[in-house]
Amino acid sequence: MTDLPPPSLRLDLDAAALAANWRTLDRMSGNAAAGAAVKADAYGLGTANVVPVLAEAGARDFFVAHWSEVPGVIAHVEPERVSVLHGPLTDADCAFARATGVRPVLNSLPQVARWKASGGGPCDMMVDTGINRLGIPMASIGDPALAGLEVRTLMSHLASADEDVDLNARQLARFRDAAAAIPARRRSLANSAGIALGPDFAFDLTRPGLALYGGVQRAEMAGRIAQVAYPRAAIMQVREITPGEGVGYNAAFVADRPMRVGVVSLGYADGFLRCWGARGALRHGGTDLPLLGKVSMDMVVVDLAAAPTLRESDWIDVPYDLPSGSAISGLSQYEMLTTLGLRFRL
Repeated sequence: MTDLPPPSLRLDLDAAALAANWRTLDRMSGNAAAGAAVKADAYGLGTANVVPVLAEAGARDFFVAHWSEVPGVIAHVEPERVSVLHGPLTDADCAFARATGVRPVLNSLPQVARWKASGGGPCDMMVDTGINRLGIPMASIGDPALAGLEVRTLMSHLASADEDVDLNARQLARFRDAAAAIPARRRSLANSAGIALGPDFAFDLTRPGLALYGGVQRAEMAGRIAQVAYPRAAIMQVREITPGEGVGYNAAFVADRPMRVGVVSLGYADGFLRCWGARGALRHGGTDLPLLGKVSMDMVVVDLAAAPTLRESDWIDVPYDLPSGSAISGLSQYEMLTTLGLRFRL
């Protein structure tokens, strides 16, 4: 097959920053080890790009959500280092776990029964301490059905670790109760933001996700977590427009002066959603290039007044510092990463 021509969208991954972020989070975890959440294709940055870097940095434990994510991770690390958070919904899931050697995270009494019926063996377990998503209810932590399980990691998930609220302390107390009732080799409560809550939340293993990839959810992490993802897009066309001419759908922007504008290969199909349009800008050499009009599926238009030397095929930056981008777009830092489209090429 003929090789593809060069892309007009590029995603540069700073592997050194990714590794440094894991090491920072590992240090912040104190006596606990830091694992790595690599679900959702490593938060949109590519399992094959991320997992080897994190493993080389020292991460030993990896967490995915879906069984379909397992092959991409165990291509780079040993299966026994991988946990599947959604657990065994079917007998086929149990068979897959047993065949590959990855660990299911048991989230309910029916999942416990299903795992035991399939032969049991090493597993992880999630208890619900207050987020009311997946997890064994606190009322069931003394259920006889839980006896005899080989729980490697007992875990729960914090609902509001990015805020200073009473729920954090309540979840911590409940998790301690669960840990006293359910034997396990290790205990794990803190996600990225939970790591910043201090050593009481660290237990034996932390599970950072967003912060690995440049997310900053609490002030304690500011200045310590580095940007990892750098999207870039090519200019497809340079145009001259006159006063009174509209740009894009519904002429949401109308020029009030002669303007030189650039049509850029980037749109909402690439995860650059319309919420960027009102306040957003692309960038060249540290200079903002304001967006004009609505974001289309495959392109945006920017004002080139501040960059008169730019021409067709030149690359411009998509500002993707997660905290500031979130403030501009209204998207969560998670959404900014996981909506990045497949047309970006590394």
